[in-house]
Formats: sequence, structure tokens, C-alpha cells
Amino acid sequence: MNDTLQQGALTGLRVLDLSRVLAGPWSGQLLADLGADVVKVERPGAGDDTRAWGPPWLSDADGQATGESAYFLSANRNKRSVTIDISEPEGQRIVKQLASKADVVLENFKVGGLAQYGLDYASLKAANPRLIYCSITGFGQTGPYAPRAGYDFLIQGMGGLMSLTGRADGTEGEGPLKVGVALTDVMTGLYATVAVLAALARRERSGEGQHIDLSLLDVQIACLANQAANYLVGGMVPRRMGNAHPSIVPYQDFPTADGYMIIAVGNDGQFAKLCKSLGRPEWAGDARFATNPQRVQHREELIALLRGVTVGRTTDEWVAVMEAAGVPCGPINSLDKVFADPHVQAREMRVEMPHALAEQVSLVANPIRMSESPVQYRRSPPTLGEHTEEVLSGWLDMTSADIADLHLKKIV
Repeated sequence: MNDTLQQGALTGLRVLDLSRVLAGPWSGQLLADLGADVVKVERPGAGDDTRAWGPPWLSDADGQATGESAYFLSANRNKRSVTIDISEPEGQRIVKQLASKADVVLENFKVGGLAQYGLDYASLKAANPRLIYCSITGFGQTGPYAPRAGYDFLIQGMGGLMSLTGRADGTEGEGPLKVGVALTDVMTGLYATVAVLAALARRERSGEGQHIDLSLLDVQIACLANQAANYLVGGMVPRRMGNAHPSIVPYQDFPTADGYMIIAVGNDGQFAKLCKSLGRPEWAGDARFATNPQRVQHREELIALLRGVTVGRTTDEWVAVMEAAGVPCGPINSLDKVFADPHVQAREMRVEMPHALAEQVSLVANPIRMSESPVQYRRSPPTLGEHTEEVLSGWLDMTSADIADLHLKKIV
């Protein structure tokens, strides 16, 4: 892609991405989308673990699988890939040189994992005091669990999310469930990006970099939000409630003549509009349901009454009626319907980019809309080592002969 397009908000920022899988790469992709030059360091011959996490695979122009997984494609747009064997002293030297030219390093090795290579924060800071070094681990740099490996599914369980997700005890299909996306990894990537930008802002004032310690478990607990506050303030352990809300009624899924829909009533005025839409205006004045605290108290009675009415029309019919009345409601879409939705299409949430192994790759767009420095889709997710020579010559002024020698030694 043409790099002379309008500059992004982070144009000129250099990021060395030593991370793999999802949390670190998600942060790297977001920084890259905003204009940073993100160089992804990968193992020669293997690369990021997620390159092998398929099917599905990207297909070439003839419909044949290319070996590039959809998982990898989801988190590595706008980056450049270099291969470097950090187990070799010469590979370590190259990464140190790259880090000395970088503004930010992202890494998600186990605690202490990079120290053996001399690539830990203390070692890299000595050569680059302005460096912002972001470490992402399952459990953080301190505490009794620090040495453990952390994976999203494990953290969703340990961090309390699965205790809140799933059908209620005593109902059909009861039991804990993980979220259908590795949400803890994604949220950690977002927190990492916020932390990096905050550290960059401080560096503008102080001239100094710093170390960022991000734990998946910490992030998961922080993102329990109101549910964590409910426990800390009220002392009651929240329970699984399926799709219902602990503090607002009605705020859940309801059956229709052809499936399900969501009704999300947030105040008493909306409830009155809902009752009128359903042809039951008298419910809004019923002493059991007139205010939200009363509706929470009489949840089971109200939900049964509502379900008895919602099954009478199709989802589309109800959505049309309720939207016209100002009642928040909507369908439960499968992904084909999501990307076919006219609003989603108008927001251009699907982007097409040329790829080295295929005519095009379809990706989910970045949701950030900035008026003066919009997201640029400069590069499709890189093939393994695609930019090794370009980066080593550009960042480190290596000659073609130098790089050829590194290839011969299998360092890159």
C-alpha cells in the first residue's frame, strides 16, 4: 500500500512487537492502524503461533488454501514481519539494535523469559532510556501466580467472568460458559494500548520511558465493572442469570414467532412505551411493574407475561413496532446477518485489502473514526518474514550482503 497517504495520528512512532497470539498483537495492530510503524519479530520457519491456528485459511485466486490462518489475519494488519532467531547471540544483538531505535516494545513472554536473552526491560533501557516497554502476562510480574502461563479461557474462569456467564442454576442448559470470543485477550490489548499512549504522553514531559506491567487476570477483574461493584458494595455474590440483567428489568432475550429478539428497557418511560407497543398499556401502571425496583422484585412474573405476548409476532415485526415507539430492541444476528446489515455496511466495518498470497483478504475494520487523522489500511497482514530485508536495511542500515549472511547462518 502507498505510505504517502494522509498521515495517521501515530505516524513516526516505532513499535517493536515481540508478542504473539492475541493480546499483544491486538495492541500492536491498533497502534499500527493509528499510523505507527510496527515491526513484528517472529521465529524463523514458524512465526507467530496463530499462523497455524486453522482452518479456516486464506484462499488464493484459485481457491486453494494458502496456509495463512484467519486467526493470524485478525490481529496483524498494518505490520511488517521480520524473522529473527533470538535464541542465538547474533539474533539477540539484532533485536537489541532494533529496540534501541524503537519507541515502544510489546512482549508477552513468561515472567523473566526474555532476561535470558538480554531482552528484558532493564537491559534494553540501558541503551534506550526513552523506551516504553509493555509486558503482557497471564498474572503479572508479581504475586504467587506470576510464573504461570495464562490463557484467555483459563483467565475467564479464574477472573470470575464465567461465574456470571451461562444459564442460571436450576434451568435447562445450566452451567458456566466462556464468552464466544477471547475477550480477555482483546480487552488486555486495548488496556495495553491505552497504557502505551499514556506513557508516551508522560515521556513528552519527562523525557523518560517506563515499564508497563499488564496482567490478563487484572484486566479481567477490572472489566467485571458493575458486577464487581455489586459484590464489593452489596456483599452478595452475583449469580449466572442467562441473558437477564441483575439490576434492570426487562433487559434480556424474548421468544418471537420465528426466533428471538432482545428488549433492553433502561428506564420507566421506555417500559411504558414497551407496554403500549405490546398492547398492554395497563402493565405500566401495575404496582408490581411501575418502577424498575418493583420490576426487579417481580422479575419472574413480568418476564412470563412479556413472553406470552412476544411469541405472537416475528422478530422483524416486533423490531419495526418497537423502533417506531422508541423502545430499544433488536435481533440476535448470526455473523452473516451482521455483515449484511445495511447500517454495518454504511459504517464500512468490512474492508478488503490486497494480500501477497491472495487477490484480496477481507478484514474487520477498525471502529475508530477520527476526523483529521483517520485510520489507514496501509498493509495487509504480513507473510512470515516478508519485510526482513526492508526493516533491517531501513532501521539498522544493514547491507544486502549483511542480510544474506544472516540468512545463510539461519539467524533471520
